[in-house]
Amino acid sequence: MNSLKSSVKLTAIATTTVLAMGAASVQAAVVDAADVVVIVDESGSMGGEHTWLPGMIADLEAGLLAAGVGTGADANNYALVGFGGHTAGDVPHKHLVGGADWGTSAQFGIAAGGLVTSGGFEDGWNGIDYFFDNYTPRGGDIALNVILVTDEDRDNQNGALSYANVLAQLTSAGALLNAVVNCGFGPGADVLGVDSSGDAYKADGLGGFTTVAGGSQSGGCAGTTKANYVDMAWASGGAAWDLNKLRAGGFTAESFSNAFVDIKVQEITTPPTGIPEPATGVLFGLGLASLLGLRRKLS
Repeated sequence: MNSLKSSVKLTAIATTTVLAMGAASVQAAVVDAADVVVIVDESGSMGGEHTWLPGMIADLEAGLLAAGVGTGADANNYALVGFGGHTAGDVPHKHLVGGADWGTSAQFGIAAGGLVTSGGFEDGWNGIDYFFDNYTPRGGDIALNVILVTDEDRDNQNGALSYANVLAQLTSAGALLNAVVNCGFGPGADVLGVDSSGDAYKADGLGGFTTVAGGSQSGGCAGTTKANYVDMAWASGGAAWDLNKLRAGGFTAESFSNAFVDIKVQEITTPPTGIPEPATGVLFGLGLASLLGLRRKLS
């Protein structure tokens, strides 16, 4: 009970701080709630990312609620799709959340425990296509956000898919794609990710992050990952993130999680036609997740 009271108190402090900081803070929510789907690679190297997902989604839910998203009649919903079987014949599939396609953040955490690491043939485009073919987002004033997590470039499982038609599925649904991929970004070192407007988010060495202009793909990038996923995330109005910063552990991984959650809250609270300017960062880059005492580390 004491921990619950503490959490509520911290949330109230965070909400008051957001309101007091005016234009430099999270803007008032312009959506009622959010539908968030995670489409994740289930190949053998992805165990760490699978472990990261429940905490990240819990922090995202806390950030959205602090921003007024999902606090009314419509709650925030979460879904989980796995892809990356051993052969080209293994198709993407649902991981039910609370026994249904969509569920709560807590139910998502339980569902993520069912992810496997036995695959080795990864087609993220097919995962996105599977989602749009098999799930029904709510639409209207409900934001749709897609998170793709993979450390490989695309293995072509479905020759009928193209960059253009997968991107069209995202844009026609008003969905922003965030790609957490095996790809480096600049300028300079310690860049965690870059958004569609070229803002780069850099680890500050203490678990937070700063924002600089002129971000781009830079350094190592697995195969055709940039063309497959990074460019698509930017074209949708979303961001691309360096999975290796998450794998680094320590303060770098903490910075990654805080930046990722904060920028996703901004994306969801601001319509895709008005991409936010995160130069100040949410709460000046300290991170909603940090303020709420919900920072997670990759284990």
